[in-house]
Amino acid sequence: MCGVAKVKDWERFLSIKAASLLFCGAILSATLAITGAEAQEASDKGAYLTAAGGCYGCHTNIKEKGAPFAGGRPLETPFGTFYTPNITPDRDTGIGSWSDKDFLTAIKHGVSPLDQYFFPAFPYTSYTKMTDEDALAIKSHLMALTPVTQENRKHDISAPFSWRWLQWGWRLFFFTDGPYVPPSNASDAVARGGYLVEALTHCGECHTPRNFLGGTDNSLYLAGTANGGEGEKVPNITPDTETGIGDWSEGDIVSFMKDGMMPDFDNVQGSMEEVISHSTSKLTDEDLAAIAAYLKSIPPINNKIQ
Repeated sequence: MCGVAKVKDWERFLSIKAASLLFCGAILSATLAITGAEAQEASDKGAYLTAAGGCYGCHTNIKEKGAPFAGGRPLETPFGTFYTPNITPDRDTGIGSWSDKDFLTAIKHGVSPLDQYFFPAFPYTSYTKMTDEDALAIKSHLMALTPVTQENRKHDISAPFSWRWLQWGWRLFFFTDGPYVPPSNASDAVARGGYLVEALTHCGECHTPRNFLGGTDNSLYLAGTANGGEGEKVPNITPDTETGIGDWSEGDIVSFMKDGMMPDFDNVQGSMEEVISHSTSKLTDEDLAAIAAYLKSIPPINNKIQ
């Protein structure tokens, strides 16, 4: 009888052990599922923010069918031609060796890991308003890309504009370091739209006129310019009814950013076509509506582009 009791005790122990193992396995599976879902959510967020930031369009030499994000795209400006850098995770020619701190310092403060000032052809003057969380989500997405070994091309700009050390003086006049601050009493939609316009999609970098030193004239913020990048005229996107988009509805703005169709049924051309194709068309309807709400909320500026 004693032996039978011991066998039953042993069977009971094994049953409890098996149940414990099954329970632990279920907990582990659930934990892994949650971790996997969180990782996928973070990856999706990084890809979304990278699209919003326009990284592909600037850092891909589309005309010459260059590798995505490997740089080499020429940017024509009144100061010469800038060539965008490789931002794939290649450790030698890209950003593969950058730490989180390096990335934040570069994208939000315009200073490279080698402690050199970036030229403002890189829109750190807008990206400075981005949250650290969003900036690092972009970094996470870029680091997950396939590394491409491609040396960065030297800018074709003349002295003194090619002297990086002069950027410290330029920054004193034209760079305000700090986070995005929404307009007072802004609705949630306007606040979100302002963050997208002023920080992530950096619309002001193209749609605001620049002075002879390349600084933006913020008295004409988003009012357009005849001397935009690539030598293009850039339209006024303030809600002025004569020279801007004052007669566009918010729905018109959303439709335009999704497919490039204007209210008069004309199609967008030039650089904005690329922006829509690779950036704004990737945004959610909610974010597009927020951008439209913000653009309709800002002061109208009458600025006829000649």
